[in-house]
Amino acid sequence: MRLSTKGRYAVMAMVDLASAGRTGPIALADIAERQEISLSYLEQLFAKLRKGGLVKSVRGPGGGYLLAHPADAMRISDIILAVDEPIRATRCAAGSPAGCRTNRGRCLTHDLWEELGNQIHLYLSSVTVADVCERRVLGSSHVMLPDAVSEPRAAAAE
Repeated sequence: MRLSTKGRYAVMAMVDLASAGRTGPIALADIAERQEISLSYLEQLFAKLRKGGLVKSVRGPGGGYLLAHPADAMRISDIILAVDEPIRATRCAAGSPAGCRTNRGRCLTHDLWEELGNQIHLYLSSVTVADVCERRVLGSSHVMLPDAVSEPRAAAAE
């Protein structure tokens, strides 16, 4: 699955806002500079994030953006969906019984990719902006190290 620039940049900007926004509104120009994202692109993303109820704008001198909810209540999946980024791994149209093949059938691996998209959505729904800000994401998958994987096989062979 490929997550587009739109989704990645929206998450980067929201994490930046959460990290820097504890003192008040943050100007998009500051986020753009820190994250090396085009200001005009951020403006488009933040219009969608505001419409989605994830940020609030403050006008005037010292204005900018604030999170609309606490960082620990804001899920990464909400950010991605607010900027119209679908979380799916298949070529098929979401919810369509027709497949992506020319005969409208589904390929043999359709269910595999469909479930991958579901797992990605579940994972991104379980991670909050606060988790990312506080670096609680790395290692959260509990992936086993190669040595740990080979030990049970070796024991079973004996």
